[in-house]
Amino acid sequence: MKEIFTAMKKVMTKLLAGIATILLSVMTLLVLYQVFTRYVLDSPAAFTEELVRYFLIWTGFIGAAYAFITREHMCLVLVRDNLKPQQRRILMIFLDVLILVFALFVITIGGFKLAVSAQREYSALLGIPRSLVYGMAPVSGLFIIMAQIINIYEDVTGVTIEGGDEK
Repeated sequence: MKEIFTAMKKVMTKLLAGIATILLSVMTLLVLYQVFTRYVLDSPAAFTEELVRYFLIWTGFIGAAYAFITREHMCLVLVRDNLKPQQRRILMIFLDVLILVFALFVITIGGFKLAVSAQREYSALLGIPRSLVYGMAPVSGLFIIMAQIINIYEDVTGVTIEGGDEK
């Protein structure tokens, strides 16, 4: 089981980091293009603002999934660090299960329903279905679910799964 989770974690970490890198790079180029067309050509490109907004939404969801698989998300350590090891383990299992349930029902299932309901709505400038934008929620939700399954395995067994961007 550890080997499967190690391979999953390695692939997910590289994939999510790659997607976020591409999205951030494209956003940067689009913003630079927007600035160039606005101030140099005096004719701003209208499509860039909408596209950057959508890429920012996608980057946020992908970044959240990346944070969970690498366990680099924000957390308040005040309570956790003052607990005994067994209490800390129970707390981490509880929190990871809570995040798993939230990712399943709210992000994945709710995001899927939102994406399906927005199929007939189109963006103002680009004319693409809004379901493409909202579709990132269930995709990232699936990544978060997989990450949380690995995290719960680590919490229960005490085994640290190596993979991805360890320092």
